[in-house]
Amino acid sequence: MSDNELGRFLRARRAEVTPGEVGLPPGSRRRTPGLRRAEVAMLAGVSVEYLIRLEQGRDRHPSLQVLAALAGPLRLTAAERAHLHRLSKTSGATCTGLAADPPDSVRPGLRAVLDRLEPAAAVLVNQVGDVLACTGGYRLLAGPIGLLDGDPPNLLRYVLADPRAREAYPDREHVADEQVAALKDGPPRPDFAAEMTALAGDEFTERAQRVPGLPRSHGLLRLEHPEAGPLRLTYEIMALPADGLRLIVQLPADEATAAALRGISPLRLVAG
Repeated sequence: MSDNELGRFLRARRAEVTPGEVGLPPGSRRRTPGLRRAEVAMLAGVSVEYLIRLEQGRDRHPSLQVLAALAGPLRLTAAERAHLHRLSKTSGATCTGLAADPPDSVRPGLRAVLDRLEPAAAVLVNQVGDVLACTGGYRLLAGPIGLLDGDPPNLLRYVLADPRAREAYPDREHVADEQVAALKDGPPRPDFAAEMTALAGDEFTERAQRVPGLPRSHGLLRLEHPEAGPLRLTYEIMALPADGLRLIVQLPADEATAAALRGISPLRLVAG
């Protein structure tokens, strides 16, 4: 993975903010829809030269004041501000050592939460995407597409290295980006990154270089289910930092999806 995640994140956010969002005119000679470095620097009260050093990785530990100043024009959410601060602490770290192993067990309290979530599709995964526990509703979705075949099942490994994922996810490119972002949203995992490089080659390494490490907390997932047909699912992702886990809950996004799931579910899934 890149050793300049801080600069990559700053560039990515700058490209996503339009001039109108920060009260600037669009201009007639703008080559990209995002903000120019000079505009971000002006709004943040820092020099263009300093912003260039940050984006290029020549300065990797800006002060808290600078981070707060940049967060405004970059329109960062609270989660993105926390992520930016974390990157400023870890930027420059190399993948020469191993971070602590991701958790591979689930405490009884979280298993009880999963039980209460039935019949919804819910799954607990660790940072690298290992599936540690899931509901019966999730098995109905993930089992027929082959996602649970691994030992242990792994979301990122399935999306990038299993050809069945291309048929299962019409928006596979986006799904893959989100899984890589989730991997990067935490301590470096050079061992798993090396495994994914061996399995998926350039498709993984290119994404790891390009995708900022901040996955979305909610969204829409399209799934081509072998038994239920085309499905549209909303998802919510809740981070459990004390456990090093993420809880992902998927619900029908429309009545057609709810009806299709009821047709294959002995638990009679209902729309959320």
